[in-house]
Amino acid sequence: MVPRKQKSIGVFDSGIGGLTVVRALMSRLPYENITYFGDTARVPYGNKSAEVVRQYSMEDTQFLIGQHVKMIVVACNTASAVALDALRTQFDIPIIGVIAPGAARAVRVTRHGRIGVIGTLATVASKSYPSEILARNKNLTVVSKACPLFVPLAEEGWSEHRIAQMVAEEYLVSLRKERIDTLILGCTHYPILRGVIQRVLGADVQLVDSGEAASEEVAALLAEKEMLNPSTVLPNHSFFVSDVPQRFRELGEIFLGTTQMRVTKVHIP
Repeated sequence: MVPRKQKSIGVFDSGIGGLTVVRALMSRLPYENITYFGDTARVPYGNKSAEVVRQYSMEDTQFLIGQHVKMIVVACNTASAVALDALRTQFDIPIIGVIAPGAARAVRVTRHGRIGVIGTLATVASKSYPSEILARNKNLTVVSKACPLFVPLAEEGWSEHRIAQMVAEEYLVSLRKERIDTLILGCTHYPILRGVIQRVLGADVQLVDSGEAASEEVAALLAEKEMLNPSTVLPNHSFFVSDVPQRFRELGEIFLGTTQMRVTKVHIP
């Protein structure tokens, strides 16, 4: 049996976007084993009902628990928004989402108290980010915008395509008019489009990556619970998907900067 500290961190997302969280975890916790599941057969989650997202999230979590993980990171913002409480009730394992960490960081870095949030339709409709932000400081202004087309653009690897520029201009013009100084990238796919988003909004707008913020919370939780992996050997990173493993590998290798990705297709009931 694998000792608890040496078990992997489980991460799930609807597709490839959660690799932004994996990248942050690899950087902050270089000796931790990681097991990732991307539900590429059912991506995206952001345009599905809350009930369906909760069902998928339960199945994703159950799969990772079957891989003997020591904790789970819900990399998907949509799942964090609508399923996190249900997952914590159902499963007896530490589970961290990305919304609370991202909101906390935005509150810390905003200069003028005007925060923008972009996310999927489901994440924006949940109002989870405004709720988390205003709970920390009720005097802040929060403006949200759903950007559903960013997900397929990221999945296609079109981060620098002219279509990405056109879509970003269309989505973000209203946020520019609101004079935001901070923008939360409220979907794990969106950091893949960070360059074009920054160009459209301008260099004076601070972008907050919820995945990076979540990696800080993961590190703190593992330290608090004395679950950090004491090993100093190269960790094991395993990747599972529910469909199109070759496509995931191609984009994932470019995104993570590695040619050593082991990607396995699995069936999720």
